[in-house]
Amino acid sequence: MITRTAQREPYLEVHQTHPEPITPYEQKLAGSLTEIFSGGATTLAEVVDGLNALGLHGPDGGIWTEENFRAEMRRLGN
Repeated sequence: MITRTAQREPYLEVHQTHPEPITPYEQKLAGSLTEIFSGGATTLAEVVDGLNALGLHGPDGGIWTEENFRAEMRRLGN
């Protein structure tokens, strides 16, 4: 038996938009996060460890911590 799902109308939620062009930093962070999640990371600690293992500096130029990762995601989400 073949089942089909109803087609949905495309939509755009406000949090899916970005008011400015994506910066090189945001592109690098997004690519790094994609690599980390593709590698199987499922916890915040694994994400932070992954960013540090890739050598991507935190927003203050230091290492990533759970606290500064949360703060950066909040900042970028606004």
